[in-house]
Amino acid sequence: MSCNSCSTDTNGVPKGCKSNGSCGTGSCDKLTVFDWLSNMTLPTGQSKFNIVEVRFKNGRKHFYKNTKDLSVNVGDVVAVETSPGHDIGAISLTGELVKIQMRKKHIGFDSEDVKQIYRKASQRDIDIWQTSRNKEQEVQRNARLIISRLGLQMKLSDVEFQGDGNKATFYYTADERVDFRELIKELASTFKIRIEMKQVGLRQEAARLGGIGSCGRELCCSTWLTDFRSVSTASARYQQLSLNPQKLAGQCGKLKCCLNYELDSYMDALKKFPNTDTWLQTEKGTGVFQKMDIFRGLIWYAYKDNPMQWHQLSTERANEIIALNKNKKKAQSLEDFAFELESPKEEKVFANVVGQDSLTRFDKAKKQRRKKRNNKNNRRKKPRKNA
Repeated sequence: MSCNSCSTDTNGVPKGCKSNGSCGTGSCDKLTVFDWLSNMTLPTGQSKFNIVEVRFKNGRKHFYKNTKDLSVNVGDVVAVETSPGHDIGAISLTGELVKIQMRKKHIGFDSEDVKQIYRKASQRDIDIWQTSRNKEQEVQRNARLIISRLGLQMKLSDVEFQGDGNKATFYYTADERVDFRELIKELASTFKIRIEMKQVGLRQEAARLGGIGSCGRELCCSTWLTDFRSVSTASARYQQLSLNPQKLAGQCGKLKCCLNYELDSYMDALKKFPNTDTWLQTEKGTGVFQKMDIFRGLIWYAYKDNPMQWHQLSTERANEIIALNKNKKKAQSLEDFAFELESPKEEKVFANVVGQDSLTRFDKAKKQRRKKRNNKNNRRKKPRKNA
């Protein structure tokens, strides 16, 4: 990702802002939070909140205490406490909004997970950090060769070096439990660093790697979505979608998270619809459910003896017949309760300017020119008749 006003170089760092990927606006980061309190001053007598949010590779974020009361702002590179050693990250959020983020993630202000900031990163710290980051692709490539040689059923998705270069975290996905004790020994002896293996789900892997969805936009999980709720096929059924795995599955191979976005609206609309298993009892015959249109509030029934002829009813009309049946009464017929369609309005016809000119119009002109040239050449080659 990059700013709207700048492009990126080969390493993915924005060119325009010259801040090495740490924009003050935060538009180059994943899962950013807009600080709408940045231009507001604190009330008199209130001290600034001493916990800040620090961002690491691929949008990974943690909270750290500013116990030394350092003057830090969004975008500053700092050295933070880890076990063991220290890590390098960029500050992504400060101030009162950090409290809201900590409450949202259910992290206490006095939690042991909240470490402290050591110092602002020096040039030496940044050089070691950049050198370690440059090794990640090569280490990942060699680690995949070792995994394939050992025959382990796992997929290595990413490698992240610690800021001091003494530790590396290997993120992998696997369907079953993997015994990687031999793998850790070989990786530690090959790369001479501390090894940590971390298993992630398929949705977390897609969020870390990022990509473009079928809608043409960046993946929700890598830009703004922070909680991964379970998505079931019932969400597709309520929305009258065909259960096609190729269309309903995202890049992670699971059902798309966007199936849950409009589910509440569909559930509210379906409260007005009768149960599809309910039959309508009329004197002319029994009406059986065929299909429904949730947006227009329409439902189609057909007689059990004549399933080819459908009758369109509104939800109110269908509920009236069900109410009569509960009182042990039958309606006259479905035709009496059928919903009359409004006459279709005349649609405006727009001129298709793009389709007027064919894309192959130049090719046709070339063919005609070639024919004319061939005809001229043939005329010249023909022998003249003797007078």
